[in-house]
Order: sequence, then structure tokens, then C-alpha cells
Amino acid sequence: MAVKIARQPNKIALLGSPTSAAAMSLGHEGAPAALRSAGLIDRLRSIGYEVTDLGDDPSQLFQVDEESPRARNVPRVIAALEALKPRVEQAVKSCALPVILSGDCSIALATIAGARRYFRHISMIYMDRDADLNIPATSPSGCVDGMVVSHIVGRGAAELVRFWGEPPLIREPDLALFGVARLDLAEQEVLDRTPLRRYLASDVQRLGPAAAAQVAIERIHGNGNEFILHFDVDVIEGFQATNYPGEGGLTLAQVREALAVFAKQKHLAAIEITAYNPTRDPDGSGAKLIIDLLADVLGERLETLKAAAPPVEPAAATPAAPVAAAAPAPSSSEADVPAAAPGEAWSSDMLETESESAETPAETPDDESTEASNEPEDSHSG
Repeated sequence: MAVKIARQPNKIALLGSPTSAAAMSLGHEGAPAALRSAGLIDRLRSIGYEVTDLGDDPSQLFQVDEESPRARNVPRVIAALEALKPRVEQAVKSCALPVILSGDCSIALATIAGARRYFRHISMIYMDRDADLNIPATSPSGCVDGMVVSHIVGRGAAELVRFWGEPPLIREPDLALFGVARLDLAEQEVLDRTPLRRYLASDVQRLGPAAAAQVAIERIHGNGNEFILHFDVDVIEGFQATNYPGEGGLTLAQVREALAVFAKQKHLAAIEITAYNPTRDPDGSGAKLIIDLLADVLGERLETLKAAAPPVEPAAATPAAPVAAAAPAPSSSEADVPAAAPGEAWSSDMLETESESAETPAETPDDESTEASNEPEDSHSG
């Protein structure tokens, strides 16, 4: 029997993935526990959410890996992904919004794969100071955290590309980089030749955060298909409680404005919060900033979705209707897989798995030039 997902706008399922395996030092693995201790759950409940805490996966820690200098700690990264993926499936099936707290960005692969268990068409907003487009051959450090987007779109270390049985996890035109302010030369070359959507920090500031966020949603079809929001806290200018803080780029106010647009979309399938390092936050101010930011934008989401919900009218008493003739029995395929209504999905147990590439022809850079003029050019700026 197909599993019907009818999401509840006031419910959140909180998951922790305490991993620093894909990073280059310890610390990130403490993020889920630190954000809970700082009051995240109570704060979300205070703004009207029912929060179910699904706990943490086993920790996967960074270790020096001189035997694999091009892609370090891959077995530990895969262990974190394999632990998280079925729990994301569980969270989606519960009809709540999954909110995943993690250390490094590699967990995006598990979030996408878990959501694809129920939603056939998944897009992504990847909000990060870095493009994460390196591969083992181009990475100067072998840090898997800097290769995440490449693995999502089907390039990089074979073990991680194959994490999803039919790569890519997401097609390039369905993924938007947002707020990037650091690019390696090899990453810049990738952007010059691929249809990945990109809204560099300079583009966002030129267009305005809300306008850029809205265009990004439209370009990845996030106003029609489910999408995942990846939020790496180092995208915030000057945020110090992370391994690689940076100056310039998006201010806290600009990040908040863009996040509010993303969070209010009814097709938001999951949110990831990554790269917070509590060992670099001795006074807890970084955790408080993150919690305040999430409460602001998720509070706006709840208000928006409640306002958009149709009013529930009391049923009027009516005379009993005569018994109608029985309708013809549906065909076996119709009975097994009824059409999903907007905001619902059907378990992939009842759907033939198809690759995204087979369903929709890949777009080329030539296609990009014909789109709306309010979109920043796809070649990177600055």
C-alpha cells in the first residue's frame, strides 16, 4: 500500500548528526548537543511548533588520514550518511518538517536521499560561503566538506557518488548556490561550464536578498517541487563560531531576509544547519544567534502557512442521500497508486525509480541566456 505524506505545518522533527568526519579538525560534532543545550527546542515550541526530538546518530569524528590525501576519512563520512538517511525518511513520513543539526556539510547527501524516498522531484538551495565544488583531483586539502555539491550532482569520490544508486542526487539545474563569497580557481572553472544556478554574495547584494531568494526558488522549481534548504552558518559575515569564518559576503540581516523567503515556501521539505563549532563559541553567543535566526524565519513560516490554509467550515446537517450505484472498479494500477494532491507524496515503494536526468533533459548554458533578465548572469561575478 502506498504511504501518503500530508505534511503538518506546525510540526518539526529534530535530528542530530554529530559529525566532523568530512572536516579538517574536531569540533563540529558538538553542534547538535550545543544547540539543544542553548534552548533551541524550547524556543521553537514557544513560537507554536510541536517539536519531536529524534535524537542523535553515533558520532563520526575527524581523524588525520594520510593514507587518502585526496579524499580524507571517506569511510567515516559514509557511516554518518548511512546512519542519517533512514532517520530522515522516518522524519518525512511523520509529516513533520525535518530540521537536521550537523557539523559538516556532507550530511546533505543523506538528507536528499532520505527525502527522495518519498518525493520524486527534489531541488536544493545551498546557502554557503563556499561553493563546495572541488573533487579529489582538484582539492588542495582532500577535505570532503569542500566537495559536497560535486557529489550531489554526480562528480567526485566514487564511494560518495554511488551513495545514491542512480546518481545524480539532484540535477545541476535544480540546485542553486546562494551567498558564495569564496571560490577556488577549479570551482570557478566548473561554474563557467555547468548549468548550476548560482547567486554569489555580490549578486544577492545587487538584487536584494528577498528578490534574489525568490528568483532562486523559481529557477530551481522550488515553487512546484519539494526542495531542501542547506544553511551553512559560515555564510554570515564575521560569524566566528565556525572553522573558517570570513569577512565580506552576506550580513546577518541579509541572511535573515533570504532565509525568510526560503522558509515560507510550502514545498520546503527539510532544513539543514551545518558548520557551527561550539569549541569556537566559549560564551555561547554564536548558538544564541543561530537560535534567534531560526526562530525568526520559522516563526514567519508558520504564520504564512497558517494564513494560506483554507478555513475549516462546520459541516451542515443534510438529509441522507439515496445509495448510488457502485462505481466501476478501478484498474489495478489506479487502485495501487492514486494521484497525489499538492503538498503530498507517495512512497517510492509504489513508484518506479527514475533518474532525474531521464525525466527532464539537462539544460545547457545556452538555455540560461534566454531566461528572465532579473536573474544574475550564470558566469560568476567578481
